[in-house]
Amino acid sequence: MRVHVIGLGGAGGRIADRLAADYEGDRFLRGVNAFDTDADALDALRSLDGSRRYRFGDAAGGDGLDGDLHAARRLGDAHASELGRAMDDQQPSLAEAFLLVVGLGGGAGAGIAPALAEELSRLYDAQVYALGLLPTPAESMAREPDPVEAGAAAPDERPPKRPLAEKNAARTLDALSDRCSAVFPFDNDAWLRPGETLGDARARLNAVVTERVAALFGAGEFEEAESTPQQVLDASDVARAVGGDGEIAAIGHATQAVEPPETESRFGLGLFDSSEPAKVDTSAAVSAIETVIRKATRGKGTVDVPDGRADRALLVIGGPPPWLNREAIADGRRWLADETDSGAILSGDAPVPDGDEVFAVVVRSGIDEPDRIRELRESIA
Repeated sequence: MRVHVIGLGGAGGRIADRLAADYEGDRFLRGVNAFDTDADALDALRSLDGSRRYRFGDAAGGDGLDGDLHAARRLGDAHASELGRAMDDQQPSLAEAFLLVVGLGGGAGAGIAPALAEELSRLYDAQVYALGLLPTPAESMAREPDPVEAGAAAPDERPPKRPLAEKNAARTLDALSDRCSAVFPFDNDAWLRPGETLGDARARLNAVVTERVAALFGAGEFEEAESTPQQVLDASDVARAVGGDGEIAAIGHATQAVEPPETESRFGLGLFDSSEPAKVDTSAAVSAIETVIRKATRGKGTVDVPDGRADRALLVIGGPPPWLNREAIADGRRWLADETDSGAILSGDAPVPDGDEVFAVVVRSGIDEPDRIRELRESIA
């Protein structure tokens, strides 16, 4: 499906920029914008040109808002229409969905996201989704004293770097759930390695996020006739899978490298272009598909899914066409129905003629509340 991605605030802008860097020209990426109050943050983006970067909120003086969500909401209400117009050069009416990417614990992005979601829903007949980056607990905790600043009168601890991050995230999640068809949280803390800080991991985590966005929204877009899928995935399938009531949805993704399929020439020598379909060992194809489905389901997703349960699920299997064993995919769909305890399983395939890996995308929606989101909500209870 063709999606218009809008990065809001510093974190959202960096991911929008990474998507442009890695997937510019891919059919699924219908448009990309980055909006922020912080001029320096916008200037730091490298893959989005000036026409796709836009600073709003002169009242902020070109700087960030230091996590002031109330001020950011006021700016959002005042500037949502302005930001809608700033997208016009990319013909947003041609998009099948909009994806707002935002750091939920911040100020500017979290403040504008609900108002912009409402504006886009008013203007266009397309689903509006949000991908929200959850703050880590460490961001709201007191920090160790700085040894450079430490002295006889120095306090034992320094104030948290972002004291309002968790409260901002909880309030923004609620606001986006009221205005978006679905919210895809990304739990930064779950992806950190032992001893790693969010700053250390930023590039790696941004790559994880963009890979999953591309795997999901790019699955239904094809260039060549020979790559036409047997089960076409379109925007309505994604909408049916994730629902339309602002529910939490999780994205799982896994890949497995595979060998190019064997081909035989008309003369049986394997020396010329083949007129026969490429062949893959059936057991190898079945094993690869089973492996990626289980890894995408039970491996680390964008957010934890308690007990694996979901009201609805979407399964996409992709890779070189000879590896897409129909029986194995059907078995995988039945296994996913049992795993999620859901009878609402949609599926599609994504043939990649020159690919060297089989992949699976598993989206679960209507899940039980993950522990991290419950913790965030308790911060404002």
